[in-house]
Amino acid sequence: MDHPLFDLINQKILAAQEAGDFDNLEGAGKPLPKEDDPENAMLNRLVRESGGAPEFVLLSREMARLRTELRETDDRTRRQDLLKEMSMMDARLELARKGYR
Repeated sequence: MDHPLFDLINQKILAAQEAGDFDNLEGAGKPLPKEDDPENAMLNRLVRESGGAPEFVLLSREMARLRTELRETDDRTRRQDLLKEMSMMDARLELARKGYR
């Protein structure tokens, strides 16, 4: 079953072709770069271009923030909470790293 937007997308592509929007594009006539996993390569490129980052990078940033807060707090209860949170974050981080490989 076709997606309801396919017709609209095809109309936009056809209009762009007729307007010459695809003429003289960089790399035109050249082969696409060789990729072992083209689907993931395209997804990774889109995420990178939109400013996103892999989960393990985001978790690493959060872990760094927690470490900074731990160093700066003198509240014993808060420190214990932070250590628990860091322990859970460390496990999530390890799983995210394994999943990224």
